[in-house]
Amino acid sequence: MGARPFASARRGEAKGRAPNVIGKCLMQQRRGATIAIAGLRKEFGEGRERVLALDGIDLTIAAGEFCCIVGPSGCGKSTLLRILAGLDHATSGAIDVDAKGWPVANAMVFQESGLFPWMNIEKNVGFGLMTRGVAAVEAGKRVDAALRLVGLTRFRHHYPHQLSGGMRQRGAIARAFVTDPGMLLMDEPFAALDAQNRTILQAELVRIWEETGKTVVYITHSIEEALLLGDRTVVMTAQPGRIKEIIDIPFRHPRNVMELSSTAEFGALKLSIWRILEDEVMRARAEIDG
Repeated sequence: MGARPFASARRGEAKGRAPNVIGKCLMQQRRGATIAIAGLRKEFGEGRERVLALDGIDLTIAAGEFCCIVGPSGCGKSTLLRILAGLDHATSGAIDVDAKGWPVANAMVFQESGLFPWMNIEKNVGFGLMTRGVAAVEAGKRVDAALRLVGLTRFRHHYPHQLSGGMRQRGAIARAFVTDPGMLLMDEPFAALDAQNRTILQAELVRIWEETGKTVVYITHSIEEALLLGDRTVVMTAQPGRIKEIIDIPFRHPRNVMELSSTAEFGALKLSIWRILEDEVMRARAEIDG
């Protein structure tokens, strides 16, 4: 297993870019957490009911990297993310997340926004700061910065039911960023959105990440999304989930997702990854069909 030779134009100087003024207000001026996973294995159940979900996962993610994980349904992508978040535990193996000095180790964004319906957007975004006892003045500044970052300042007093699905997901992203996590864990956050909103939110996320430099681990079924967003794409096998290949994404930052998706190089790389993934998707389908 190794990186594919598509890294002729990695983003290079973009790693050294300083955050803009909004990013400075929102978080410390340094990179996110580093992640080292070695020999990770996850089993569910016992005896005849035992299911091997993940096996032999070895992966290192650099500080400030945007790492996308793509694979067939049931390959353990979300399980890996939950283990990284501390919501589940590995059966064996080791995970070392260096988030020393960060206010919180991680924050998660799911397919559904998870916003509290009885709170307006401002209070939803600030909820994590409130539970941590952050002073009201400081919390207010951070919430203001987070709302500006995702373009929701005008809607701060609206409730979730008054907003579109895309705007609710912006609120969820703001709620994650406002806590200044060492890493941001995202589990198909745009999967439930229509194509237009998905494109808009992908562009927004790229912009926000370029401004903040956070470490991001992003789960997706979409090869195209992985190429639009990530520094690297980790391709997983069908169950039990193993890393089949890690591919460096050559497209520089800042990125225009619409222009990038129309290029010949983008199409060629998308096809190349599909050829790697296709057998795994078909194997997963065959197992489901029995």
